Amino acid sequence: MRILLVEDTEGLGEAIRDQIADEGHAIDWVQCLSHAETSLRATQYDLVLLDLMLPDGSGIDLLTDLRQRGSTTPVIILTALDQISDRIKGLNAGADDYLVKPFDLSELSARISAVSRRYAGNPNPLLTFGSLAVDLNDHTISRDGKPINLTAREWALLEAFIQRPGTLLSKPQLEDHLYAYGTEIESNTIEVYISRLRKKLGKEQLETVRGMGYRMKQS
Repeated sequence: MRILLVEDTEGLGEAIRDQIADEGHAIDWVQCLSHAETSLRATQYDLVLLDLMLPDGSGIDLLTDLRQRGSTTPVIILTALDQISDRIKGLNAGADDYLVKPFDLSELSARISAVSRRYAGNPNPLLTFGSLAVDLNDHTISRDGKPINLTAREWALLEAFIQRPGTLLSKPQLEDHLYAYGTEIESNTIEVYISRLRKKLGKEQLETVRGMGYRMKQS
């Protein structure tokens, strides 16, 4: 999952960034509205973590603009504004969740997972694909009951397929899931990672559609 964090408090931003990165997600961190707008125009994010009180304006304005433009990207508000009226305003503007500061990072992780599952159509964090069992909360996967160790980049690629089981994903779509990990994308990068996943998950799990892309079998 690729996440945009919009948070101007240095210490909190660093803590959230490190937590999310440690869980295997790609994250971009900006500290003002203008930079957030630039990032959103340039990159397709799976989730936005949005502070409301920013140096150059209110996060509500950014959220309202996103929804007016038809964006369905999930947004979780992170703010010190704890009045019921503030929560109602944020949710009515189009937020998917609202977390009041200070909060525990483990709670943030749980809310990110919950929102992600809802948008992927998978409210259950435990998924099965044939002989594979995937826990989206713990980022663990097993095959016939035996644990499989994946690198962060392998998990990022697998996550793209899990979010759209049975859907054909093009090479550029898959490359986008790897860009944020600082890996230089070569012409054969996707092929290399697909090969690694097949060795670990089983050749039958990922299907190649020549000249078009790849898809994960649903059962």
